[in-house]
Amino acid sequence: MLSHFRKKYYGWLSYAFASEVFVIVSLTLFMPICLEQFARDNGYLVPDKTERCSSDVSKLDNDVTPGRCVVKIGWFWVDTASFSLYVFSASVLLQALTVISVGGIADHPPHRKILLLTCAWAGALAATFFLPLSSNSPLWFLSALLAVIANVGFGTSVVAMNAYLPSLAKESPEVVKAYAVYRNAEESASILGNEPDDNDNEMSDQPLIHNTTTDEVKILKSQYETELSRTTSRISSFGIALGYGAGIFLLFVALIPVTMMKGATFSLRLAISLSGIWWAVFSIPALIWLPSGRNTSSVDDEDAIWVDAETVATGKWSLWKEVIAAWKRLGGMLRWNEIKRLRNTFKFLAAWFLLSDAFTTITGTAILFAKTVLNMQSSSLILIGIIVPSSGILGSLFWPRVQRRYGWSNQRVLLTLLMLASLVPAYGCLGFISVFRGRFGGLTTKGEMFGLAIYFGFVLGAFNGYARAFYAEFLPLGEEARWYGLFSITDKSSSFIGPLIVGLISDLTGNIRYAFFFLVVMIWAAIPILKSVDVERGRRDAQSYKYSSVNGTA
Repeated sequence: MLSHFRKKYYGWLSYAFASEVFVIVSLTLFMPICLEQFARDNGYLVPDKTERCSSDVSKLDNDVTPGRCVVKIGWFWVDTASFSLYVFSASVLLQALTVISVGGIADHPPHRKILLLTCAWAGALAATFFLPLSSNSPLWFLSALLAVIANVGFGTSVVAMNAYLPSLAKESPEVVKAYAVYRNAEESASILGNEPDDNDNEMSDQPLIHNTTTDEVKILKSQYETELSRTTSRISSFGIALGYGAGIFLLFVALIPVTMMKGATFSLRLAISLSGIWWAVFSIPALIWLPSGRNTSSVDDEDAIWVDAETVATGKWSLWKEVIAAWKRLGGMLRWNEIKRLRNTFKFLAAWFLLSDAFTTITGTAILFAKTVLNMQSSSLILIGIIVPSSGILGSLFWPRVQRRYGWSNQRVLLTLLMLASLVPAYGCLGFISVFRGRFGGLTTKGEMFGLAIYFGFVLGAFNGYARAFYAEFLPLGEEARWYGLFSITDKSSSFIGPLIVGLISDLTGNIRYAFFFLVVMIWAAIPILKSVDVERGRRDAQSYKYSSVNGTA
């Protein structure tokens, strides 16, 4: 029999194994390519807009840059690369609105897992439906709708998934052991007369909130906090690595039909559909192992904390009431008084607003840049798609070792990763220097894309895991889903802006390379904000935090 912790842990990892495949195979690789190809198959070459665009770039000479292709959407002509970016931008905007609406639902014990799996299977079904939709069909534009549904389903399910992470870390054996030692020492200190203050007594059921007076207890408390922080980042990073491994495997499988069909649109649709099927099937273990939240007697107490009195008394629960309450609660969370009480949490969210946009847009822009500027074939793009997560696995396993060896905090690791990541778009900017034109350097050759894929993947895999783990240190107890919803909102709000700006840059200049300047600025602007986060103060504020109603106080 698996223990409660093991079941929850394996269930959480199984969903990471299932859902990350969609990100790697579809969201960051095949979906941008496929949407661009759908538009290209129905587009025309500029400036005359009378000649159809070639749908088989493999027939073009490697030294010849394909003509600019545009497609008519409504009354407007847009670049086919911009079409893909605009669809993604619309999907993340809708995803942000959805995440706001379901934040409270994910915090209800009986509904967190239901929300996760419902959204997961809706997204997986939309991805699977790419297969029967032909680019030659008069309904080809429905590809945009399927992409939106799949992305919204993924993003919403991940909010519920992330809400399990803080409790997973607290329930791990090593953290439980460190906490027991700390509490025993604190109780001994209390017996000797070193009582905690009134506030500590009031919150004694919550970890990490005692202001003890003996050096021994302070040291043990610090050791517990360090163990909790490292365990959170370790679990988060392992989930990323496991998902990357699954994505790499499916990319190798998809490489076979894409290579045999020379990048035909059907092969791209098949790859997206395979990721949807994988996503749906391997979410089943999460259905079996993740706790439903109904058993409030288990150690999974956070699943039982946020249930209002009326729901408990009457047993009634209303979806629409929860949606309305979620929007009201968001407005309350964003009041200036609440922001000041959790200032370090909001500082991180401000940095995340910029960083998530930069990393997400770097990935999508690089793929479109490789396809439309460097004229790389679909098989080469798949190889890049394999290289990035493969390197990401190494990165997600390497950086925790560096952290343990040198005693770095999660914050220091993140800052280091950001400085390294900023070099990727900065390198692309060098392509405007005349000395690199037609030669190696400045991301002007296909070979450089493979080298940058290794480098960027090594940074990206660790960044995703550490960002999620670092944020977990600043979450009020019992409201993990709600605050991870705000984390996702911040993420998707900026990810809506990034692709939109890159799409406009591509349309206005006819050269997507200019977007690299924008991405460098986004990363560098976030670094001083992240550096200003006071980790210790942020933890204390989150642990003592109680939400104030609009008309009341904590």
